Amino acid sequence: MQTGTFREIRINPIIPAESVLIATERGNKPERKIDPPQIDRRNHADDCPFCPGNEDQTPTEILKIPTEGQWQLRVVKNLYPVFGDESSPSDVNIGIHHVISGYGRHEVIIDHASHGILLGEMAVEHISDLFSLYRDRMTALYNTNDKHTYVLVFKNFGPASGGSIAHTHSQVIAMPVIPANVEMELANSLNYYRRHQECIFCALIDDSRHYEATVYDRLSGKQSRHIETGQYIIEKNDSFVAIKPFASRFPWEVHILPRIHSHDFQGITDRECDDLAGLLQRVMLRIENVLGMVQYNYFIHSGSAH
Repeated sequence: MQTGTFREIRINPIIPAESVLIATERGNKPERKIDPPQIDRRNHADDCPFCPGNEDQTPTEILKIPTEGQWQLRVVKNLYPVFGDESSPSDVNIGIHHVISGYGRHEVIIDHASHGILLGEMAVEHISDLFSLYRDRMTALYNTNDKHTYVLVFKNFGPASGGSIAHTHSQVIAMPVIPANVEMELANSLNYYRRHQECIFCALIDDSRHYEATVYDRLSGKQSRHIETGQYIIEKNDSFVAIKPFASRFPWEVHILPRIHSHDFQGITDRECDDLAGLLQRVMLRIENVLGMVQYNYFIHSGSAH
């Protein structure tokens, strides 16, 4: 455990340029009390375009699960897409500037038929189906056009997180470029492997399970710090481990890493989707047990298919 007052800069081993200042005294600073978020918990909202019965209020339906009867998962085109497929992909140089057309796809996955259900309240089987759907949409979008360089899957829940519609939903974006943070992760992971002949994510998992260190004052020889990285493990099962990053950028940040070496979410099996679903559900329940209702973002970080 780390005890006492300390100030330190922690370097993110995945993206070293991202450093995090940790100052324990800042935790004693007075803060304005924030009212709990107002989350719409209704099971059905007549004015919600994502609720069952209002299917004619959404853009073109791409698919639904199950295909017959009452759907539980539904994929539609985004009404206000970041990227669109209405024109052909192109790029042009203007002097030293390079312009790529905003070609791609932007889809919305309606996560559940229930309007106000929380992630931790969903059945594990349903969450597993959601992750399987993420995988299948990623594969479909990569296969649709070779100009789809990267497919990003993410979820914003709550107004503070950027969620503009209360009904639980996720988004999938196929884009012609690789996001900068993903590109940096891939580049730094490759550099780490070249130096150490080891995957940095595998090393992070090993450290989180086994690493322990004691720091002594150089002059007095007294113990100043004792660190056990095992305390950063939140949940684990056969396929995944959830850890609090040592260099967390945000309070309550959680990383879920596959225990079997893998770089591409498209390769996840149905069994691993089950494990991921169960682990994520338990993580969300633990967070909500401590904090109450939470607003959050989650992203699937996957290697590019190209």
